[in-house]
Amino acid sequence: MLLEKTELEEQLKIIEKWEKEQQKVWFWERIGRLPFKVLDKLTPAFIQDKIGLLLDEIGGFIQNGGQYLTSEKHLIRKFQKELPNETMETIADVQKAPLAVMDQICEELGKNRANTAAVQGATTGVGGLFTLAIDIPAILGLSLKTLQDIAVSYGYDPKEKTERMFIIKCLQLSSADIVGKKAIIQELSQYHRSPDERQNMISQIQGWREVVYTYRDSFGWKKLFQMVPIAGILFGAITNRSMMNGVAETGMMMYKKRRILERLEDIEKEPERLGE
Repeated sequence: MLLEKTELEEQLKIIEKWEKEQQKVWFWERIGRLPFKVLDKLTPAFIQDKIGLLLDEIGGFIQNGGQYLTSEKHLIRKFQKELPNETMETIADVQKAPLAVMDQICEELGKNRANTAAVQGATTGVGGLFTLAIDIPAILGLSLKTLQDIAVSYGYDPKEKTERMFIIKCLQLSSADIVGKKAIIQELSQYHRSPDERQNMISQIQGWREVVYTYRDSFGWKKLFQMVPIAGILFGAITNRSMMNGVAETGMMMYKKRRILERLEDIEKEPERLGE
């Protein structure tokens, strides 16, 4: 038990170091939002309408999961393969899996989704400005699915609305500025122990469209060269891979932190249970 606690605390220190690093935002990130002011002015109305519809679908994700709600069966099969001597049939069973196995499955997931995002970016980079407008909601959808799969891999159920709230906050964290990152990390760090904190986050996220547009704006200078037809193929692939790696890393770190904190709390309560 002592060894397990020590290992968990060491992992927690690594995550806390990562959180501090996230709160240092490159100056160019703010300037990078300028291309999207241009995009809003130049993009034809029918493409703007399409983006609006897709964003509405993401709003529906918060309420009921919509078309983005993932299936946990394929992930549970991965745990069954890695832990053949353990009962792995539900998300509740996944909660008991070794942290190292959870990490391994999430890392593989992140690499696969980054590759998918790169192909998607290359494809939408063909047409420059106009296909960029399609790439934005597409990468948002892929990000949501990735974060849901990471949630399942650490034993959390994205079918619960409060869990989808956490997912949106992770998405927001991956693209927020330095002030936003500090506030979001604080919120997410308290999420596992405070029902009131979860309700506060649900109230705040009623302005979810602002969250989505912030994420869109964070593409910024990274997507500037994708607006150039043909050349956008290369830049689209590179930037989409980078962004998906960032989303996957954020989700993995924040969900892993929750799982560690909950296990540490269980270890602390164990002597109390034995004394009853």
